Amino acid sequence: MKRQLGITLAGAAVALVLVAGWAWNNAKPAVALPDLAALAPGDPVVGEGLYQEGCAVCHGVNLEGQSDWRSPGEDGFLPAPPHDETGHTWHHADGVLFNYVKLGGKEALARQGLDYNSGMPGFAEQLSDQQIWDILAYIKSTWPERERETQASRSEAERLNQE
Repeated sequence: MKRQLGITLAGAAVALVLVAGWAWNNAKPAVALPDLAALAPGDPVVGEGLYQEGCAVCHGVNLEGQSDWRSPGEDGFLPAPPHDETGHTWHHADGVLFNYVKLGGKEALARQGLDYNSGMPGFAEQLSDQQIWDILAYIKSTWPERERETQASRSEAERLNQE
């Protein structure tokens, strides 16, 4: 009975993640992206330093994330996911990633119509838009070509959807 309940709960958690991921990838960004023409392209070297200072504490020095990141912890939150190719960061378009960092998970998802209590805080008060782009440029620079291309195509589709 316990095993069956565990399997049912695990299945429900996977379904929630899949539905949230679909909604997240198919919705327009809730916060307008900054004027990309006004920003310098993200600098991965600057971004690496910013990542190590502020992101690595949760997401890992080598972008490996926290252990067992797909299962909620005792606090009910999912642990910080990896940002390398083993995680799901590369599945999301630039606007989604930007909003998640700037607003935090709970607020970014709420603006997408999803009620989810994410453990990711917002960094709007700590990071400038340019610094967020620098961090994202660093993260993306570590991905293999296939993941970079997939993420870039999703970002382009997102950009076209905004027009």
